[in-house]
Amino acid sequence: MLTIFYAVLFYVATLTFVGGLALRIYQYATTPAPLKIPTTPGPTTRTGVVFRMFREVAFFESLFKSNKWIWVFSALFHAGLLLVVLRHLRYFTQPVWFWVELIQPIGIYAGFAMLIGLIGLFIRRIVVAMVRYISSPSDYLMLLLLIFIGISGAMMKFVSPVDVVAVKQFFLGLMVFDWKPLPSDFPLLVHLSLVALLMIIFPFSKLLHAPGIFFSPTRYQVDNPREKRHIVAWAADLEK
Repeated sequence: MLTIFYAVLFYVATLTFVGGLALRIYQYATTPAPLKIPTTPGPTTRTGVVFRMFREVAFFESLFKSNKWIWVFSALFHAGLLLVVLRHLRYFTQPVWFWVELIQPIGIYAGFAMLIGLIGLFIRRIVVAMVRYISSPSDYLMLLLLIFIGISGAMMKFVSPVDVVAVKQFFLGLMVFDWKPLPSDFPLLVHLSLVALLMIIFPFSKLLHAPGIFFSPTRYQVDNPREKRHIVAWAADLEK
């Protein structure tokens, strides 16, 4: 029954995550931007926009310019999360890709970096008055959810080790609809439950800033309002 429950849970979570994310991206992509509102000074060419977007996504350029200590915690969290997610690819691939094997030791320390970043961002929402004023309960809950995902993952590594071979067999089996027994270790069940919950609520939360940044007019628009008139497609049709 435990295996069946978590198998169904992850099917539902995956469908919700993929379907919800695809719907949100479609909504973002089809929403018109009637105004020319790039953050100035901005790039005046499409190539410049690409480089600006890369710096924003990879290095959080605007955050670095506005607040250095928040940038440190944010960078620790996002970089750590990326390495942790890539490290977990070993549970979904057979044979494991060579570069996934190479980052396994780094991924362990990345988990601690992720937790430090998350705790720093959580404390920021409590101690900084302006941030606390605009924070909603969901902001705290999302941070706590990510923190407990990290803590439960660390517990499986350093406190109560689980049978990672059995866990891998379970997830490989899910991918081909051949369910294998799932270990019943408490930290593992907590970790998987929280991850599934995160996948389910992701398309409906503020975590959508991850794909949303690519559809933000302040970032993807070229800063050339004087050189070229900005007209959205539906407005152009009305002018004809």
